[in-house]
Amino acid sequence: MKDDPVSEGISHPDQSSDAIEGCRFENDRQLLEAIFEASPECIKIVAPDGRLVRMNPSGLGMVEAEPGAEVEGTMVLSLIAPEFRDAWQANHERVCKGERLMWTFDIIGLRGTRRRMETHAVPIRLLDGQTGQLSITRDITVPRENELKAARLAAIIASSDDAIVSKTLDGIVTTWNAGAEKIFGYTADEIIGQPITRIIPSELHYEEEEILARIRRGLHIDHFETVRLAKDGRRIDVSVTISPMRDKSGNLIGASKVGRDITERKHAEGLQQLLIGELNHRVKNTLATVQSIANQTVHRAKSPSDFAASFGGRLQSLAKTHSLLTQSTWQGAELSELIRDQLPFGDSEDERITCSGPLVMLNAQAALHLSLVLHELATNAIKHGALSDRRGRLSIRWMVRTETERKLVLQWQERGGPTVTVPQSRGFGTTLIEKSLEAHGGVTSIRYEAEGVTCEVILPLPETETSIGGSYHRPPTEGPQGVKGLKSSQQPNTVAGKRILVVDDEPLIAMDMVASLEDEGCEIVGPATTLRRALTLVETEDIDAALLDANLAGDPVDELAAVLVRRGIPFAFVSGYGREGLPQAYQQMPLIRKPFPRQRLIDVVREMVIQDSIVVPFRKTT
Repeated sequence: MKDDPVSEGISHPDQSSDAIEGCRFENDRQLLEAIFEASPECIKIVAPDGRLVRMNPSGLGMVEAEPGAEVEGTMVLSLIAPEFRDAWQANHERVCKGERLMWTFDIIGLRGTRRRMETHAVPIRLLDGQTGQLSITRDITVPRENELKAARLAAIIASSDDAIVSKTLDGIVTTWNAGAEKIFGYTADEIIGQPITRIIPSELHYEEEEILARIRRGLHIDHFETVRLAKDGRRIDVSVTISPMRDKSGNLIGASKVGRDITERKHAEGLQQLLIGELNHRVKNTLATVQSIANQTVHRAKSPSDFAASFGGRLQSLAKTHSLLTQSTWQGAELSELIRDQLPFGDSEDERITCSGPLVMLNAQAALHLSLVLHELATNAIKHGALSDRRGRLSIRWMVRTETERKLVLQWQERGGPTVTVPQSRGFGTTLIEKSLEAHGGVTSIRYEAEGVTCEVILPLPETETSIGGSYHRPPTEGPQGVKGLKSSQQPNTVAGKRILVVDDEPLIAMDMVASLEDEGCEIVGPATTLRRALTLVETEDIDAALLDANLAGDPVDELAAVLVRRGIPFAFVSGYGREGLPQAYQQMPLIRKPFPRQRLIDVVREMVIQDSIVVPFRKTT
């Protein structure tokens, strides 16, 4: 090293006067002293053995020493964080051997505060002739924390599944992370420098104008749900949070956006609403079915006890099938399990009964209706048929035919019971069997032979549409007449003779509506259980008004409603759905919610048929 005046002019305090006197120029000495005292960084001189020779006021502040405190002679290593001491000592020795170095380390101040320091050290010749270390050290704790925060933020942005984007106040994209690329399909090179409207549907461009206007006012936009466009044209539901961006001076320079793909959530919400609607419809339809069973049973009951037994049995039959369907989440039921549930012997086996046939799955609606058919057959067999005698036998056999279409053919055969005679009148059970099967395009035939009853059921698999004869006539009522619904005494019977189309795929509900309307003197067209049959009746029959279920075995009735409007036939919906479940263009039409009081049905029909002119309001759809 050169023995330059500067290196010789810095020494111990007790040598300061001699050192200052040894300076070549007084102004150099004053300049050095001013720099030493005023520098915001720590300036220190360290002896070869690691003792602190001198430290300026800024350095004293960094090590948390009192102003003017004498720290000379203190071992510098005592201020270094333990894990950095070996490295600091090695670097100090290298400087004392003539190297110039820069390194970072942590110190722990006299009050316990930890700081990250960056030091630039050079060798210096001391007055005693040894070479020590002259270093300028600055506190980089805050910049380092900011750097770490920035690095962490950058890592979060880079790895986030959310789209994190920044744009100018004019809506030009300036940054685009991997999450944005994943959601929208554009790479950063493709989108940076482009207007953000590139991913906004044209009909929503006004949203961007409003967003930029709010950002220019310094406002924050939190969890704004909207729709954006992917590169491939897909529409994506997103939740967007937008914040204004400012420079170090506080000036607005743009906006940062965090967008989350909520398409799946929106789909799940829609599905949830659909399921709730379906559940509501199913519950109300079931209640309406129970109501219909009660009404039809009481019409034919010979006594209260007869009603209780018949109604309770049918209700239990329905409940058993509901339980069976619940096990398959209402996807369907297997025929042999359905038969086993409807034969009223619990878990015990009855040697008089034999069952045989292949595995056949029925959809939920068909299973419900066939269960009622089986219940009626079993009830009759127990009361009057083969199962009323210990010597009687019941054989249930079924097969699947596939000549032109898949059909279930089920044979119920009773033998060995009491002598059978042909009934003189049709009971509710027979009507229920026929109408339940007709709802699915099925047919039944019952033969009353001397040795026993034989019933054959043919049911299309899968469900097909069917033709049902023109008019429906309720069989003669059995039992007391006083239990029928009362006619309204306040309004004239203006519905008598009116031809009413009944459209419902639930045969019990249809039967109940037909009975109520016929009690008022109406003529019934149908009932139709399928959309095709209903359309045929509308085109070929004279109809004064119509009652429509909103959904026929999965088929919406929009087309049927449109035909009724075109022909000027007033109609009302009879449905377990709310208005949101009705065809969109006809949601303002009269609605009878299932289950319904009999008088509500009559009142709605009366309102439809007494109109002077038929004007059916409906909302156009685009």
